[in-house]
Parts: sequence; structure tokens; C-alpha cells
Amino acid sequence: MPAMRLDKFLCHATGLTRSQAQKVIRRREVRVDDVEVRDPSLAVSDEMEVEWQGRTIRLSGPRYIMLNKPFGVVSATLDEQHTTVIDLLDEANPKGLHIAGRLDIDTTGLVLISDDGEWTHRITSPRHKCDKAYLVTLAEPLDEALGERFAAGVMLKGEKEKTKPARLEILSPTEARITISEGKYHQVKRMFAAVGNHVVALHREAIGALQLDETLAPGEWRPLSEEEREMF
Repeated sequence: MPAMRLDKFLCHATGLTRSQAQKVIRRREVRVDDVEVRDPSLAVSDEMEVEWQGRTIRLSGPRYIMLNKPFGVVSATLDEQHTTVIDLLDEANPKGLHIAGRLDIDTTGLVLISDDGEWTHRITSPRHKCDKAYLVTLAEPLDEALGERFAAGVMLKGEKEKTKPARLEILSPTEARITISEGKYHQVKRMFAAVGNHVVALHREAIGALQLDETLAPGEWRPLSEEEREMF
């Protein structure tokens, strides 16, 4: 990055207006290389570390994020009643971030977030048939023949065509792993409802070849590596 004025840097990195950026600088809220500054015209470059409100801030390039969504958090950018996955990121500049594959409020697990529209489209577009794997806990014991039934497609209530073939791996009498390649509304819950069962808990483990990082506790996130980004 070529050197630019500190107030301009803050505008690009945080979404503040120029006047707002100048005010926070003059209020001594900004530090550059661990030194408190008050001059909005100070030239900053890539080699310098800029902090505001205790956080290091950087210019926003394309961002690619993996998050372990907890129960009770909504997959939305804004919500007046609930915490959103964007809120969990605590990003200085959340503008432009969107979710690649939403989860219901009571579903947990892998959520991908980015401001790269082409990348998220490859994940969410039905044309790309991006598999999604879920760990499911059921209210009733599973029928061993259910795998063949899901592989043949299930007719959901209100739909005109069966679901696309799904893979089912029974792990215990009431636990299974299901992999689907489409994203109909509440699809996994509706598939089990169609065969007379009820989903008690649902956790997304993977999208495509990308597995949820087991070291991420619910609510935690991390940037994707270059190798992970290139999976899509």
C-alpha cells in the first residue's frame, strides 16, 4: 500500500466518514506503532501498525472467514433482536460481508463469511452442487433402510419434486451424518419429518471439502488459509 493520510486510512478500514475519522484521531483514540497520534494528515504505510479502540485495523481486502456458529445466533448481517454471526466477528468494518450458506437460529456449526461475491456464489449456487454435511440428533431411533430411501430422494411437504440424492451414515440409534447437495428451506429437518422423525439437534460439519476447524469453540472464528479458499 502506498502511504496515505491517517484519516483516509481510517475511513477505508473502518467505514467512518472523513470528519468522524478526524475527530477520533484528535481525541487521541488512535495509535500508530504504539504511539498516540493527533495528526489526521500523518502518512501511514503497510509497515505501520494502526490501532483504534484497542484493535489493530487494516485496509479491507477480500476477507474469507470460517465461524463456528453457536445455538441462538442468527445467520444475518443485521438483526434488532438477536446476535448475528457478523456481530461475533467484532470487525471494525463489517460493510460488504455476507454469509455463504445460512443456518437456522437453532442449528450450529460451520458458517462461511466473505465480501467476495464470486467466491460465495460458487458455494451457494445450486449449479455448483456444493455438498454440505450435517451431524443430526433425532428424537426416534433410525431405520437402517433409511439410507436407501434418502439416496433415492424424498418428497417434501409442499414440493413438486423429490430432493436430490442424499448420503446418510447412521452413527447410533439416534445419530446420523447426512450430506446434501442442495439447500431447500429447512431441508434436513423436513427430510426427517417426511419419514416420521424429528430433528432434535443439527450441526453443520463441512461445506464441500472444507471441515469445521475442531479447535474453534462455539462463537469463535478464524480467517481461511489460501488452500482452504481455493477449495471453492
